[in-house]
Amino acid sequence: MIKSIRLLGTWLFFGHQLVQAQEVSVVKWKEIQNILSQSSDTTYIVNFWATWCKPCVAELPHFEEVQKNYKDRNVKVIMVSMDFAKDLTARVIPFVSQHQLTGKVWLLNEPDANNWIDKISTEWSGAIPATLIVNNQKKKKVFFEQKLDYDRLVKELSDFL
Repeated sequence: MIKSIRLLGTWLFFGHQLVQAQEVSVVKWKEIQNILSQSSDTTYIVNFWATWCKPCVAELPHFEEVQKNYKDRNVKVIMVSMDFAKDLTARVIPFVSQHQLTGKVWLLNEPDANNWIDKISTEWSGAIPATLIVNNQKKKKVFFEQKLDYDRLVKELSDFL
């Protein structure tokens, strides 16, 4: 079951601009597994990050830009926070608000990473940032345990489109 929390009401005020608030959904492994087992022609970019991870924070705008530029090309970006669930309201929601993230943000509430990391990729040591790009219909999957920039994301994504 996905539990969503809307940031500080429905609308947030940034400078002179009113923007719609982003929801942060608290999910279990099952929701990610559902994405990985989809038989649709959607290409999913699943980025694993945390608010305390500087390389993760640096790459988030690139995922936002890919989501915006490829929204009409059957590409969906999901940014999965690896922060502790107890930090949702104190840390994750304020972070998402401050950085004005507009893409889908999930907080993975699965404390025992050893139960699911290998299901993402057997190459994954558990370090972040980490990114999985997958399209099950095309039987394509690529995994990165490193910081990615926009150009690298677009290059890798081109193999899926």
